[in-house]
Amino acid sequence: MDPLGAPSQFVDVDSLPSWTDAYKAKQLDSHQNPVEKAQVDVRSPFPCREDINAKIILWKGDVALLNCTAIVNTSNESLTDKNPVSESIFMHAGPDLRDELQKLKGCRTGEAKLTKGFNLAARFIIHTVGPKYKSRYRTAAESSLYSCYRNVLQLAKEQAMCSIGFCVINSLKRCYPLEDATHIALRTVRRFLEIHGETLEKVVFAVSELEEATYQKLLPLYFPRSLEEEIQSLPYLPADIGNAEGEPVVPERQIRITEKPGVPDDASDEEGLEADLSFIGSHAFARMEGDVDKQRRLILQGQLSEAALQKQHQRNYNRWLCQARAEDLSDIASLKALYQTGVDKCGRTVMVVVGRNIPVTLIDMEKALLYFIHVMDHIAVKEYVLVYFHTLTNDYNQLDSNFLKKLYDVVDAKYKRNLKALYFVHPTFRSKVSAWFFTTFTVSGLKDKIHYVESLQQLFTAIPPEQIDLPPFVLEYDARENGPYYYSYPPSPDL
Repeated sequence: MDPLGAPSQFVDVDSLPSWTDAYKAKQLDSHQNPVEKAQVDVRSPFPCREDINAKIILWKGDVALLNCTAIVNTSNESLTDKNPVSESIFMHAGPDLRDELQKLKGCRTGEAKLTKGFNLAARFIIHTVGPKYKSRYRTAAESSLYSCYRNVLQLAKEQAMCSIGFCVINSLKRCYPLEDATHIALRTVRRFLEIHGETLEKVVFAVSELEEATYQKLLPLYFPRSLEEEIQSLPYLPADIGNAEGEPVVPERQIRITEKPGVPDDASDEEGLEADLSFIGSHAFARMEGDVDKQRRLILQGQLSEAALQKQHQRNYNRWLCQARAEDLSDIASLKALYQTGVDKCGRTVMVVVGRNIPVTLIDMEKALLYFIHVMDHIAVKEYVLVYFHTLTNDYNQLDSNFLKKLYDVVDAKYKRNLKALYFVHPTFRSKVSAWFFTTFTVSGLKDKIHYVESLQQLFTAIPPEQIDLPPFVLEYDARENGPYYYSYPPSPDL
């Protein structure tokens, strides 16, 4: 206990600035203006929520010094780990804590157990055990770390706690990569607050100086504080953003529950069918839903209703989408063959495909399809346009028509409905012929949306040059073939 009149070493969480307050202070310092809502075409799976951001605090300091309902201790299975977080908690809590821990008889990896706070300012300590990380068992480690955060939050909810202080659960001794672990921590807390936000008033991430930069970088991905920050963070979200609760998605572990036996397909609840996102593996047997042969026979006989066909297609697409979120697609992303840029003159999102950056013969094309779905799922909810740069592509980069047909068949109806134009830049005679055959005999619905663009000047009549990021080799090729194009930017105020 502090001597009478001496300042307390403990820090009251109510005195700490929230994640929102820190942003407002930064805006005032930099005189930034928020983005108007009408300017935003694409929303993140973690949209800006002021009510949630007001609960989040990032604080550089010792979690043992927080004056809140509970703090989190990261330890080993016997709850005797000697890491900086645990040692500080033991020192400030006093000897009674060790006696209490002996009664718990350990804690398994991913579990959470509760003790009193004793001499701490916090009333309780929630002890949890993070996983030991090995790259070959990455999936198991992710699931265990998610369980740590989820079980801590669940325990806080059950005990009606108002505030909780998290240390960084993945200790250095357990070799978990800090950035990977931070993604799991932040998205688990975010999803929990979305569902059970009324149960917690404050969630503090207590970090060290080494950990602060990583949290500062990743927090805007899951807790964007403005529409501008939300849109800027969207491209940096990882491929796996987990399920509705933030849990890592492992396709092989999902079990599909069929509808009630004896109920005809058309009589099943339509809303339930549309919401069915479950799936199992990617092999042929795992993809079966009911009597597939019977469904194919009914389709050929024209007896399967249009609504049933749409439901079946939606299920297939949801399966692809869940797999796309679960896969590590960083190798495909590094190609920079598909990316979002600005908007066209009608305010529609512009997506760019760079043909030359697609090494068709060297990459896994199924992963390429998964990456396309992962990137485009949130884009395609509103009107968008595609710009395909055919510039300097050769046989090494040519997308097979079978792959394009599969992609067209797999994607959701919103992709086709909201695609308003496909600009085919620098086409060759051969590519025009191929595209004509493909859109005439294979995917006729795409034919009227294709526009062949011979020069960048022609492209800029539809998309302002400042709204599209052009690969340097495209600019060089166009200048060589069509002459340089000069775009007059507004004069600088300094000139």
